[in-house]
Amino acid sequence: MVIGAGPNGLAAAVVLAMAGASVQVLEACDTIGGGTRTAEVTLPGFRHDVCSAAHPMGVLSPFLRTLPLTQHGLRWIRPGASIAHPLEGAPAVVLWRDLERTCAGLGVDGDAWRRLLAPFLDDPHALLEDALGPLRPPRDPLRMARFGMKAFQPATWLAGRHFRGERARALFAGCAGHAILPLTHFFTAALGLLFAITAHVEEWPVAKGGSAAITNALASYLRSLGGTIHTGLWVRSIRDLPPARVYLFDTDPRQLAAICEPVLPATYARRLRWFRYGPGVFKLDWALDGPIPWSDPTCLEASTVHVGGTMDEIAASEAAMWAGEHSHRPYLIVVQQSQFDASRAPAGHHTGYAYCHVPAGSSVDMTDAIEGQIERFAPGFRERILARHATRTADFERMNPNYVGGAITGGVADVFQLFTRPVARLDPYSTPNPRVFLCSASTPPGGGVHGMCGYFAARSALGVLDRFPPTRLIQLG
Repeated sequence: MVIGAGPNGLAAAVVLAMAGASVQVLEACDTIGGGTRTAEVTLPGFRHDVCSAAHPMGVLSPFLRTLPLTQHGLRWIRPGASIAHPLEGAPAVVLWRDLERTCAGLGVDGDAWRRLLAPFLDDPHALLEDALGPLRPPRDPLRMARFGMKAFQPATWLAGRHFRGERARALFAGCAGHAILPLTHFFTAALGLLFAITAHVEEWPVAKGGSAAITNALASYLRSLGGTIHTGLWVRSIRDLPPARVYLFDTDPRQLAAICEPVLPATYARRLRWFRYGPGVFKLDWALDGPIPWSDPTCLEASTVHVGGTMDEIAASEAAMWAGEHSHRPYLIVVQQSQFDASRAPAGHHTGYAYCHVPAGSSVDMTDAIEGQIERFAPGFRERILARHATRTADFERMNPNYVGGAITGGVADVFQLFTRPVARLDPYSTPNPRVFLCSASTPPGGGVHGMCGYFAARSALGVLDRFPPTRLIQLG
């Protein structure tokens, strides 16, 4: 049994069903999806992604890419480029799939970008298989060692050492900003490298019709394997769980502790409650009467635009939110789904999507700061707004209780929790109870629509299923 029908929960259910197990999924909300829901939150006909929007890890996921999801309705739409990064008084920096085209736009740092990224592009899928998972012997130890020597560094160190000009530094800082950590922290270079590598392997796609198409396809495939999904069933305690052989929880650690406390050691439950979630996000969705009027229209070719200016500006923004402050010029992740998927908005109109990082539980309205940042690089943007919808940290947590304090990544992925999430165990998906497993983004490899947390948790659960044969469906506790 799987509790939670987000991407990881459904991925776990698919793995179990593919192995011949009878699988039920329980979802508290009336719709499935977790962070991959799509809704008309501004005006009728404008379909907005409620959380996740562009999906480099979805299209490149070592597990999801093996599934026949296109046969179940999923269509990836690829833009011309993955990332654009506007700068004041200069053309935008663009991260194209073509390495040489990207290097040509980096000026003095073209050769340095090539030297940094090219070694990881000869077999990127093998690297992703090693990186997107728990600590274990890598398939290619030499490549992983080379990656690790760079990945452990703070993003500001790596960019400062490798690049002389602002264009490459800003581009790398924008990629590293997805870590939701100060860029001076160790291992923030890992996210910068991974996102840059993925952009040279595949253009960061959007899902046709909305991100909900990803989990809808997973659910359709699960049903074709005989699995069942029940919505509107909130599990608050083990008394709410029907009998099953094993239980996999696509929840945050505190929910797992609250639900399963009677069947978990007190010391383990206490460690789950010590889990750190980190900063939250403030997000805006817009209904627009036209595309975002970027000063450099090349930005319209990218699915994702990193708005924040120079590396120093981005680093200052991320340091502020970590210190409990709100930046007046926040680093933004902007996604332009309707630029490539006409089904997202009425003809001649567009959707807009942007969020910034804020302190956990923040109630500060960042609307003016976000729109001011976009206006800085896209004069006239505010004039194109027909309607807006704000999602604060509390709204995110109400929508998905896994997003504690508005943290959308499953918890802090710093040096203290990157490899020991949710607690330090040889098998991070297991618990001291052999029938209880955690499969959420609070396990390795962490946040993102890739399904790998669910995949590894289900593989772990399969290892004990023989101890609980199908004829022994047991009430937990």
